[in-house]
Amino acid sequence: MTAGLLRAAMLMVATLAAGPALAQFTVLDQAQDAAGPPAIVAEPEPICGTQPLTVARMAWPSAELLAEIHVRLLRQEFGCEASTAPGDLAATGSSMGSTGQPAVAPEMWVNRIADVWNAGIEAQMLRPAAQSYVESQFEGWFMPDYLAAEHPELQAASGLAAALPALGKLRFISCPADWACAVINRNLVRAWGLGNLVELVEPANRFEMDTMIAEAVNLRQPVLFYYWQPNPVLAQLNFVALDMGDYNEEAARCLAQVACASPQPSAFASDTTVIALAEWVFTDIPAIAGYFQRASMPLGTMNSLLAQLSEPGATVEGVAERFVATQENLWRDWVGAGAP
Repeated sequence: MTAGLLRAAMLMVATLAAGPALAQFTVLDQAQDAAGPPAIVAEPEPICGTQPLTVARMAWPSAELLAEIHVRLLRQEFGCEASTAPGDLAATGSSMGSTGQPAVAPEMWVNRIADVWNAGIEAQMLRPAAQSYVESQFEGWFMPDYLAAEHPELQAASGLAAALPALGKLRFISCPADWACAVINRNLVRAWGLGNLVELVEPANRFEMDTMIAEAVNLRQPVLFYYWQPNPVLAQLNFVALDMGDYNEEAARCLAQVACASPQPSAFASDTTVIALAEWVFTDIPAIAGYFQRASMPLGTMNSLLAQLSEPGATVEGVAERFVATQENLWRDWVGAGAP
């Protein structure tokens, strides 16, 4: 074989030997190109959203307690960046209805700021999540628990006329004469035929009213009285609410007038007190909206918290922390399955 033919044969062998390796590399390289870059897994949205949650702490004890309780539970159970902000009914309702801040108002008495509230609803900037309290009846007639235990026949206002003659004349402690409830109570006494069966007492002021009630209870006297909730007095002295019957709107209008010609029985009107949320809470962080939709508190629980707040050295923050630490049986249902 000539030198030229030998070189040609060697070149052919080298080319054939190199072919499969080149093809394998090319296929592998194309497979990598076809796969593209690694897929990017989207991070889940934070359960609390990406902005701080501000809860209105309005300037009366029950609203202050609710604000501090909710802030602690939002932090503890959901990991939210939550804080309170001072406010009042009109200013908070107006701000929520125009700017969406604060995010939450836990005790919004909407009937008292109807125009502001309705404007926010119409603008789709806020809406109610739930009732602030389980019950919606905040006013009524009460008796001490010892009287209720001894005389169960007294527990309905409609039965007082038949039951009271056997007990003698009872004091009925109403509210101060210049309060609207004094007019209603006078007319209700007439409506239930109790004019000759109770001694109607109208204290000069709130302090005298509370003093009269406390003294009667300390002496274990048979007494009836008007009061409202939430209020620490009802928890401190162990009172029982009378069944006031059904609410009758027409009768209630007359009962509120000094010159009601023919008063008819009616329960006190209920009030609308809601946990108000900015609309963006519902749309952006529905798990938090769900929490507030379950967070109605029993009035009796709030009465007890307010009684704790009356103890020497007590603070709103301390009572709120005690509630979170000891009342999980209640607030666990608020949290539900939404917490991480």
